Amino acid sequence: MSMPTMGIAGFVLALALIALGLPVAIAMAVVGLGGVWLAGGWDQMVYVLGTAPFESIFPYSFSVIPLFVLMGVFAARAGLSRALFELVNGFFGHWRGGLAVSTIGACAIFGAICGSSLATVATIGRVAMPEMRRYGYDDSLSSASVAAGGTLGVLIPPSIILVIFGLLTQTSIGKLFVAAIVPGILGTVLYAIAAMMRARIRPDLAPRAERMAWSGRSALFERVWPVLGLFFLVIGGIQFGWFSPTEAAAVGAFGAFVLALIAGSITGATLREIARETAGLTGMIFLIIIGASFFNFFLETTGLPRMLAESIANSGLHPTLVMVLILLFYIVLGCFMDSMSMVLLTVPLLAPVAVALNFDMIWFGVLVVTVAEIGLITPPVGMNLFVVQATVPGLKQATVVRGILPFILADFVRLALLVAFPAITLWMAT
Repeated sequence: MSMPTMGIAGFVLALALIALGLPVAIAMAVVGLGGVWLAGGWDQMVYVLGTAPFESIFPYSFSVIPLFVLMGVFAARAGLSRALFELVNGFFGHWRGGLAVSTIGACAIFGAICGSSLATVATIGRVAMPEMRRYGYDDSLSSASVAAGGTLGVLIPPSIILVIFGLLTQTSIGKLFVAAIVPGILGTVLYAIAAMMRARIRPDLAPRAERMAWSGRSALFERVWPVLGLFFLVIGGIQFGWFSPTEAAAVGAFGAFVLALIAGSITGATLREIARETAGLTGMIFLIIIGASFFNFFLETTGLPRMLAESIANSGLHPTLVMVLILLFYIVLGCFMDSMSMVLLTVPLLAPVAVALNFDMIWFGVLVVTVAEIGLITPPVGMNLFVVQATVPGLKQATVVRGILPFILADFVRLALLVAFPAITLWMAT
């Protein structure tokens, strides 16, 4: 068996193990170490086993991951989700489908602070679903709004997956964050349009709520402006060069701690819970990164990424067609894998292809994260679909799936716009 063929077999085997339910980190580690042993012998496998775990996570730039995780945990503890939902609802709740729009808007803002899609779905879902049920909203529209809105936390900075993409490809994390702002806003707008169109076609799904007076809106804004200020401080600080992404993560974590302290959410017991939750999430991410380091070393040993890049570059296919094929591959893969694992597994394989075709890596990174978002709400195993079901007692999976199609269509519209007009992504980052 040739080396590239061995690399392809290893990639397929890793996907098969993941599909069978083996944890992603373990699947990549087992296939990676086994492949290194077959390709280079026992001594090389022992060398990789002894060096790769440390080398894969020791760089200083990786400290941004636990800091942004900590920022998200503090934000959730501060009770910001309800305040954000009530603020957006104050402006849009009286529209047809306005509560669904409010949910999507609250998810976008909270996801920008939290950085985690799953945490956004769980937190906003607990607040928004009872409110929408109280006004007679159909569960299919309500739950799908929560699941789809939660994906915005993957893209709108600070995004942990964008951080990981930047570290894997040596792309500026600051520029990735800035480039993701407009696509994130575009996604929010398209989701809102999808919810309103669904409500207009089927008015029985979404009765109107009461209009809130301006005095009430002003009072809600006074409660929320520190949260918005923290977001603009973190992202604006990176954009204007006030601090690096790692420093911005530290500032964001401290700011979220202050907000939680002001909200009265910090006690000795909650600090221990916050520390455990942050350590658990960070450990999970780092374990996946270590598993990916074994797998990526194996792929590099086989020469598969280089061969794939050269083959595609010499194939004569138009670069746009290659990009479309890559995105279709990600969409199919997203039906079976979570977004972070998908990025860690495939980016080392496909990044050389993007470089060979002279794709801008910032543009490519935003596109990859965008299709990772689609995977979060794509049946059968879109993670957000399961989280929203687990968050709401009595909600059936079929109900969530029934309402998600308009939001997936909105994602395809956004993806087409980002591919056709790269300036949407790049104009703020250049």
